[in-house]
Amino acid sequence: MSSEGGKLAEMGAGTVHDASLGNEIVRRINELGAISEEPEKLTRIFLSKELRKAADLIMGWMREAGMSAHLDAIGNVCGRYEGDRPGMPCLMLGSHYDTVRDAGKWDGPLGVITAISCVADLNRRGKRLPFAIEVIGFADEEGVRFASTLLGSRAVAGTFDESILNTRDRGGVSMREALVQFGLDPDHIGAAARARRELLAYLELHIEQGPVLEAQNLPVGVVTAIAGATRLAARLSGMAGHAGTVPMALRRDALAGAAECISAIEQFCRNDEGGLVGTVGYIQARPGATNVIPGEVSFTIDMRAPTDMHRKRAVADVVRQIEAIAKRRQLALQLDVTHENRTAPCAPWLKQQIAQAIKAEGFSVFELPSGAGHDGMAMIDIADVGMIFVRCRGGISHHPDEHVALADADAGARVLLRVIENFGPRKA
Repeated sequence: MSSEGGKLAEMGAGTVHDASLGNEIVRRINELGAISEEPEKLTRIFLSKELRKAADLIMGWMREAGMSAHLDAIGNVCGRYEGDRPGMPCLMLGSHYDTVRDAGKWDGPLGVITAISCVADLNRRGKRLPFAIEVIGFADEEGVRFASTLLGSRAVAGTFDESILNTRDRGGVSMREALVQFGLDPDHIGAAARARRELLAYLELHIEQGPVLEAQNLPVGVVTAIAGATRLAARLSGMAGHAGTVPMALRRDALAGAAECISAIEQFCRNDEGGLVGTVGYIQARPGATNVIPGEVSFTIDMRAPTDMHRKRAVADVVRQIEAIAKRRQLALQLDVTHENRTAPCAPWLKQQIAQAIKAEGFSVFELPSGAGHDGMAMIDIADVGMIFVRCRGGISHHPDEHVALADADAGARVLLRVIENFGPRKA
């Protein structure tokens, strides 16, 4: 069934509408998606001239929606719609407007553009709420340029690591230099930080980036948690040798050992029933000749789970298995943790309000975790976090075929708008 058909099947009688929010969102997604450093591919990275052009466009949309708008000290686009009294704490809505290389149009921008459309709807009706609304487009979530993710949201959360300013991109430009070229002062990044008392909550609408909602025939879902991730770099060292002269029983083949390790990781994660996923995304064998037994192999491991305890136990179990394989095969092992992000659980009180809005829009309530990282992982340091997922075709993301149907974009917008209008701050 198509997305539109799935929606009509889920909606109750008398609730069909003209998808006006969806039309505006799709039009703007296409307009923003045309801003790219490559004419045939969408690429918009941190502190590039294309990002600045996109920022100016988004700020224009924010002002049209009745918000004040500015660029903060890290390049985030920030809009504010005052409440019924000026200066009140805000409900912050956001996502990112940078992309990976050769990207799709929806990952990140859907959340920013949908939030702007919701504020515009309130403004058209002259409606003010007992709190302010802020919309933020984070300048760097993907981490493409300087190999460090969540730079925009970490600056807002006050956890930005200033040592990264000396990191250089593949063209040799440091982040400090790039900030100056963008028109920002690298010595004032701290000015982007917000205090917990200023935020009532942080909400993010995002494409699912997976196939679960499509399999459930649902346009939207409630996110339970943003999964933490542990990444490791493994290196197995054996003995290179002639492919024709070394008997099989006497070999210390590093690639065969790596293959057994990779198979063990896959089997371990397949047997887990708690949402654990494991990926070996990179492997290199040396010396890399057809007629030489590989003497050294390097590979990466990425493991994610909905809870930190689950992930840490799984990583420990996998490490023990790899160590046992290396010992049995007489291979030297080096294993280093290269990245670790804790799980960011979505606040139960926000999940409840999102679920109520989904139900009120006529859809079944379905909960699911996020295996991908999001800005909420940084924002949780200063605010409770909630997330709405929107179905994407085929679960495809980080690819030009990434797509959200008009009806699903509209469904996500109407759910978010309903959450905003009925939002109740956390009770003490």
